[in-house]
Amino acid sequence: MAITRQVITTLKPDGTDAMGPNILAYKYPDESIVSGSLLTVESNHFAVLKSRGAVLNVYETGQYPITTPDKPLLGSITQAFFSGASPWQYETIYINRAKIVARAKGIATSREMAELVYQVDYYIHIDTKDDALKLVTHMPFSGLYIDAQEVTDYAGPVVEQAVNQVVQITPLENVNEHIGEIAELLKQHLGDFLDIYGIKLNDVKLLILPKDERMRELISLRAFGLTPIEAVRYYTALRMAERGLVSAPNMAIGAPFNIGGMGTFPVGEWDRPAK
Repeated sequence: MAITRQVITTLKPDGTDAMGPNILAYKYPDESIVSGSLLTVESNHFAVLKSRGAVLNVYETGQYPITTPDKPLLGSITQAFFSGASPWQYETIYINRAKIVARAKGIATSREMAELVYQVDYYIHIDTKDDALKLVTHMPFSGLYIDAQEVTDYAGPVVEQAVNQVVQITPLENVNEHIGEIAELLKQHLGDFLDIYGIKLNDVKLLILPKDERMRELISLRAFGLTPIEAVRYYTALRMAERGLVSAPNMAIGAPFNIGGMGTFPVGEWDRPAK
């Protein structure tokens, strides 16, 4: 059986690229690479050529003829000697140089142990050939791809720790005042962690909200300068108005509501003995 020279590329037969916008690394699925094969590296990629686990070279943009110990005339002999398998197995790994957006989500707790949900969007890329080599060396493949979600799986605990470091000592209604501080701390910790894998962190976008929807609305009302009791009254009035209750304005201003001349009575009036 002859071993065929081939063009190694991320482009599929239909012209689309196997490296999608959320793919950080892609392992070329065919390992039967022989001398004379042509390695094609697109402008936004790096390529790493490995043999039996050892890195042979890292390539930038361009086309490169591959020279391997396999000789086309001896291909069938060597494969027969090694029970049908080539003694030299090569793998090509493509690394995406474009910026990729990754997202991490989780739950943090405020100083009062109120639950908050956070969402972190962070922008990453592979900058140099050395960074591409670090990624291939330190982050294993579970299939043909390493995508943004796998990066988040690695970085998730670092994100959670950085967010909670500030949130856990901050009162709930003051958390948003510390968003900038949390984002800077997160950027520092996350950047140091990702650098181990050759991944450069460009920017971080952070959003923190109370997990409970009612709490979110109450804090929004407090932002208008309302006192806690006023915020509760306005929140209740809004819910009453949604249900068509005409007494909603009275709830908002804390005034009693009268029906046909009959006023409202404070709690406890009914159980007092008649004079």
